Amino acid sequence: MRRGRRLAIDVGDARIGVASCDPDGVLATPVETVPGRDVPAAHRRLRRLVEEYEPIEVVVGLPRSLSGGEGPAAVKVRKFAGELAKGIAPIPVRLVDERMTTVTATHGLRASGVKAKKGRSVIDQAAAVVILQNALEAERVSGRPPGEGVEVVI
Repeated sequence: MRRGRRLAIDVGDARIGVASCDPDGVLATPVETVPGRDVPAAHRRLRRLVEEYEPIEVVVGLPRSLSGGEGPAAVKVRKFAGELAKGIAPIPVRLVDERMTTVTATHGLRASGVKAKKGRSVIDQAAAVVILQNALEAERVSGRPPGEGVEVVI
């Protein structure tokens, strides 16, 4: 397992959840929810978070269908991740499967008593936490960085 903090991003149309982990990659915690409708502003905020947290990489949840296919949402996330990778280079960006993370996060929040209306403000952060925990576990098991790297196209 590589040592170093990581950031995870759950990209949505309205909101972008962000999570971070400790330098040992043991525990993922929520960071904030970035408004997502203004994409340039979202990228600026994410670049500032990368500067602040100094991660060894950023993992971005890639929405796939249950069968593993990719639809329009995955195309949007791939484009978003490519733009992000350009803006934060040389910090690598990796795409990781995010199937069921929002469902898992929603169930966890409900079980802890968070109401649906209040939950919307933290659901994306919770999904980013699940994405990051899954990525960390995948690296622990395989010994390799999780998911697929995003190429920086200049």
